[in-house]
This record gives sequence, structure tokens and C-alpha cells, in this order.
Amino acid sequence: MTQLSDIRIGHGYDAHRFAEPEDQRPLMLGGVHIPHDRGLLAHSDGDALIHALCDALLGALGRGDIGRHFPDNDASYKDVDSCVLLTQVMSMVHKEGWRLVNTDLTILAQEPRMSPHIEAMREQMAGLLSVSAECVNVKASTTEGMGFVGRREGIETHAVVLLGR
Repeated sequence: MTQLSDIRIGHGYDAHRFAEPEDQRPLMLGGVHIPHDRGLLAHSDGDALIHALCDALLGALGRGDIGRHFPDNDASYKDVDSCVLLTQVMSMVHKEGWRLVNTDLTILAQEPRMSPHIEAMREQMAGLLSVSAECVNVKASTTEGMGFVGRREGIETHAVVLLGR
């Protein structure tokens, strides 16, 4: 029988504004390059989906947030591949005796269209998380033109995780 002390949930959120086209930053989400004329502005590669996932995992562990572990004033994280950050967070998860049961991830973006890239994101993150792709759900929506996402100023992401002993 599963005890309540054997499971933990975590929630993560992240949002980044789009960089200017002349910055020539690639748009990375879920460890996948998404063809678009603008990437996300950030100290790292700007992968808001992986950042939200890291926050959810750290939250489930009771270890703060991504900024605590990978501060944006640390030059060693400048333009870092967020997959590296997720790998380090998963090392903490495993070191503390936990495993990912599943994660549910949401991308809010007016543009570009995400559906052609969802499966690649699931596969990429499943590999980084050491789980099967069926344990990683990625979905996307628009905000019907409302807010900063609707005005095409940036992208917002949410993540929920369930950890088990």
C-alpha cells in the first residue's frame, strides 16, 4: 500500500518574452528546436518548458526553484542548454530516492504552432527524465489573443509532476 510519504507533487511555471529577430536566438521548447523567427529571451537557452519542469521537480523535492540552483547572475549558465539543467535536477531527484511517475506540461503560445513538435518534445524529455514517453504529456493552447501571449510577446508554460519513492 502506498503511504502519503511515498508520493509528492510539484508545480512549475515559467514565461519568457520573445527576443528581437535580429538577436537570432533559436526557439527551444522541451529540448526541441522549434522553427520560428524569434527565440525566447533568457540568460540560458530560454527553454521555458524545461524551466517549468525543473521548478515542478524542485518543488516536489522541497528544494526551492530553478533560480536558486542555476542563478541568472552566474556566468557559467549563460546560454546553457536547459537539457543540462534538467539532467542535474533529475540527478537530485534520484539521489534523494525519488522517481518520476508522470508529468503533465502545458505550453501557452499564440505562435508558432506547437502541435507538429509535441511528440518530439515528449520523446526528448522522456529520455532526459529516464521514463517512457507515455509518462510525459505535453499539450499546447493559445490564449485566444488575450494577454502577453495573445499579443505574441512571449510564451508561458506550466508543469505538474508526480514523484514516487
